[in-house]
Amino acid sequence: MLISEVILENFMSYEYARVPFKHGVNVVCGPNGSGKSSLLLAISVALGQSYTERSRKLSDLIRWGKDQARVTLILNNTKRGGRRPVPKFNKDQIFLTRVLRRDGKYWFELENRAATKTDVERLLSKLGVDPENMLIIMHQNMVEQFTVLSQQEKLRMVEAAVGLEPYRQNVLDAQKKLTRILSQEDSINKLLESAEQTLNYWREQYERYQAKKQLQTKRRFLERELAWAEVAKREEMVKRLETERRSELDALNQVEEETKVAKEQLQTQQGELEKLKSEWKNFFTERLSLEGEKAKNEATISFCEQLLKETTLLEKGNPSTQTSVTIKENQTQFRLLKSENLKELLQNSSQQISKINKEIDENQNKTRLLEENMDKISNRVVDSRIQLALLQYRKENLKAELERLEGELKSARASLNEALAKAEQTGPRIAVIKSVGEILDEIRVTDGHLAALADVSEDIERMYESYSKLYLELKEKAQQVAENREKALEEVKVRMQNWRTVIQSLLDRVNLEYQKILAQAQAVGEVKLVNGHDIEAAGLEIDVGFKGGKPVPLDAYTQSGGERTTATMSFLLALQQHVRSPFRAVDEYDIHMDPKNREIIAKILISTVKDANAQYIVITPSQVTFAKEEANIITVQNIEGKSIIREVA
Repeated sequence: MLISEVILENFMSYEYARVPFKHGVNVVCGPNGSGKSSLLLAISVALGQSYTERSRKLSDLIRWGKDQARVTLILNNTKRGGRRPVPKFNKDQIFLTRVLRRDGKYWFELENRAATKTDVERLLSKLGVDPENMLIIMHQNMVEQFTVLSQQEKLRMVEAAVGLEPYRQNVLDAQKKLTRILSQEDSINKLLESAEQTLNYWREQYERYQAKKQLQTKRRFLERELAWAEVAKREEMVKRLETERRSELDALNQVEEETKVAKEQLQTQQGELEKLKSEWKNFFTERLSLEGEKAKNEATISFCEQLLKETTLLEKGNPSTQTSVTIKENQTQFRLLKSENLKELLQNSSQQISKINKEIDENQNKTRLLEENMDKISNRVVDSRIQLALLQYRKENLKAELERLEGELKSARASLNEALAKAEQTGPRIAVIKSVGEILDEIRVTDGHLAALADVSEDIERMYESYSKLYLELKEKAQQVAENREKALEEVKVRMQNWRTVIQSLLDRVNLEYQKILAQAQAVGEVKLVNGHDIEAAGLEIDVGFKGGKPVPLDAYTQSGGERTTATMSFLLALQQHVRSPFRAVDEYDIHMDPKNREIIAKILISTVKDANAQYIVITPSQVTFAKEEANIITVQNIEGKSIIREVA
């Protein structure tokens, strides 16, 4: 039992009333307008049901002429199985009040303390009551309204009434999760596609950047190679100049050595020449002497021959004039000489001349030989002097060349040191196998390629790495989302299967009970799940057929009013043993039923509620179908505009 008592103060037609309720069926009966439905409405308002709030203002429920109304429910919180339904309140009764004011201010009170609607909903959830569910509290005309509900709405209402909402919620949560994951996957795939396109662009740019870096590295290497090639070139130049310098020094040394030798030779030759000249002078003097002797002897011979001739002529007495002169001039000699002496003298002079001629010839030969030697030595002296002059010329040229080479070598070494310092700045020395010209040509080609990549900046590497990282993260996330999708699909499948299993099991049991109840009313029918593969489209189809007719879906047009209420109540009664709420109510369910069906439904209601261990409030214009022994009968009457509880049996 949920509600022990209801206290109404200035609520609609009630000025003040206390209505006790018992376990089992509580039948509220009385004539129309007596306030029966107002009692159920008061309970609904106190429970926070929004049904009345949608239909009319709560302030309209305040008794005419009053400013405030109160509805208090005394809820049963006795221990069940050693535990209270609401452990928070360690007492058997809980007072829940709803206060309505004419100025539009409404509030709840829980144990005489202000409470929010959330507090009330939390309390009712612990008690297992859902006042919004039509299958728990069915007001006037709701029997008709139930028939016009969609199959989906009916199924959801049944799930809420029997406590299977968590199964649906689990499926919906899984589907939402799947939808979220699918949306996330779609978003990630789009981002991944966009990132891939962007990454491809940056990859191309990165490849260009890498090519540029390689070219720049090559350019630096070429600069280094060029620098060391220049060093090698200058080293070669220095080496060549040093070689030339050494060669020139060697040549100069050789020239100086040759000059020294030539000078020595010249001195020797000059000494020899002087000696030969001295000898030639001696020979010349000797020859002059010999020539003098010869001339003297020749003169003597000539004179002697003349004398001898003159003597002969004198002796003959015919001297010539010239001879006479000669004789006269040489009378003295003639006196001294005799003819024999002249001949001897002539002979001696001839012999002497012959000897002198031999000596002259020997002198001439020696002189000729000496002159030849002198000529040879003179020629040698001239050659030596020429050689010395040439050697001096060569020496001067070599010195000038050495001076030039020293200057060039000094400049080349300075240039080498400069090139070496510059090259060392580019890096350690490397072996150079190309010429400077070849390196310069390669640098020009490299510069051309670099010019084509001038628009490639260093930021490209950062962008590429950033997008690569983003792409990998998105790819990893996409893979994770795909795995999550598979897991979510499996989770949806499992939860859907669980939901379908429990719903089908419930409806199978309800269907059996529904068919039993209809059989008592001489009708057939079926309760079944439709579109069970799709939880959103899934619905509850209630079929019924009266008087031998084929079962057709229950709706507001096919069956009559009595048939609709009979079928609806049959379904509600078939469902009762599965409803988790300890409190249920229905208002004027039998208004369109014929007496027979009204009696059948009343009996089934009594037996069902009795077996279900629940509290049921039935509002009906007449209690004739309920025996006092089977139900708690509450009679309501309206006297002079006031609803009064006239009889409680």
